[in-house]
Amino acid sequence: MDDQELGFKAGDVIQVLEASNKDWWWGRSEDKEAWFPASFVRLRVNQEELSENSSGTQGEEPEEDAGRNRHKHSENKHQMRTNVIQEIMNTERVYIKHLKDICEGYIRQCRKHTGMFTVAQLATIFGNIEDIYKFQRKFLKDLEKQYNKEEPHLSEIGSCFLQHQEGFAIYSEYCNNHPGACAELSSLMKQGRYRHFFEACRLLQQMIDIAIDGFLLTPVQKICKYPLQLAELLKYTTQEHSDYSNIKAAYEAMKNVACLINEHKRKLESIDKIARWQVSIVGWEGQDTLDRSSELIHSGELTRITKQGKSQQRTFFLFDHQLVSCKKDLLRRDMLYYRGRVDMDDMELVDLEDGRDKDWNLSVKNSFKLVSKTTDEVHLFCAKKQEDKARWLQACKDERRRVQEDREMGMEISENQKKLAMLNAQKAGHGKSKGYSGCPAAPPHQSLHPIHQRHITMPTSVPQQQVFVLAEPKRKPSLFWHTFHKLTPFKK
Repeated sequence: MDDQELGFKAGDVIQVLEASNKDWWWGRSEDKEAWFPASFVRLRVNQEELSENSSGTQGEEPEEDAGRNRHKHSENKHQMRTNVIQEIMNTERVYIKHLKDICEGYIRQCRKHTGMFTVAQLATIFGNIEDIYKFQRKFLKDLEKQYNKEEPHLSEIGSCFLQHQEGFAIYSEYCNNHPGACAELSSLMKQGRYRHFFEACRLLQQMIDIAIDGFLLTPVQKICKYPLQLAELLKYTTQEHSDYSNIKAAYEAMKNVACLINEHKRKLESIDKIARWQVSIVGWEGQDTLDRSSELIHSGELTRITKQGKSQQRTFFLFDHQLVSCKKDLLRRDMLYYRGRVDMDDMELVDLEDGRDKDWNLSVKNSFKLVSKTTDEVHLFCAKKQEDKARWLQACKDERRRVQEDREMGMEISENQKKLAMLNAQKAGHGKSKGYSGCPAAPPHQSLHPIHQRHITMPTSVPQQQVFVLAEPKRKPSLFWHTFHKLTPFKK
């Protein structure tokens, strides 16, 4: 290296001081300042802005020097925006190439070998990736129209994301299908002929040396990467820039897309657990829980009081739209018997003060009612402690809010997915003794936040290793980056 070249190793953090040249940047690492190749580093995402002139001598700086520094800072901003724009464009082109390779290199060949793959197997392994490929080609075409090749920092790409934001919803189906695809692929790969077949497909298509499961992961990674890229672009887009408002709106839109995908995935995981829970209940009557519900919100023991003053100790499970009542077996406490349900859509929550209830002429403590809006149906419940009552009151309010949120978001689980969840649960429970040791149980102390607070896809600060590529060295391509978080709906 020359004396004016900056030496560094993998994992080092370099402060960029000058980025006007696209190939060589001037930066500081430890105590040394020197030039380094821009293509050998990655830009940290969501980094804190470093304050200028942090030495505190700004007030003493001559006006001429201050003006020159402001101009220099503006040039740096333009170069950094150029870098991020080019990163978005380059990764999009690479991504399209991967999708094309999957569709033409793998799917096309698989369809020719009907003796090796059934239609159902191919649907499981590849999901709707062909639809994603079609959508992404149109998206890239529109991006290219908005890309300013001569002055990339003037590019206005925010409108492309806003125009196509609804189209990105197709990723939800793919992401939800991906675990099943991995399982199916893993099963096939145990046989040598499938390993050799997929490797032959890769070589024939002249694809990079990554296994098929790596390629199938790229859409999952891609949809999570968009908010990060837009966050970085927004940071280097001044408020005076013509694309600022669109970039800001696009960032929020893509965060919401990722949030919806995570929420839908969480719902699917939830219905599997609800199905297994229902199968464990003895003497179940009426429609399945999944016919109306997709999430357990709260559970616990309450005493139900009849109008005659008779008390019944019951275990209650509050789902969206309904409250299910069960009775514990006297000998086997892990066994539950179905005792009925309450339609929460028709109920109004009434908090009761401790003392005598004038309607029922009973002395009550830690109590509340569910009163029908359309009939004379009334349910009176008593909790053991005041804090237990408070949790149930909050849970009932959360249930109404969840129902409203799902309605606004268009969050629906298909009938086929519900039927499949019940079928799998019944197969898994066949021959096993009843018992609810594996039932889903929401932590009673956990308050449930609004959806935009509950499932933030992108963190406000990202660890050093979670970065995105500006321009990787050709000798070490790094094309895959996984940030998809598996959310667990219930805790036992």
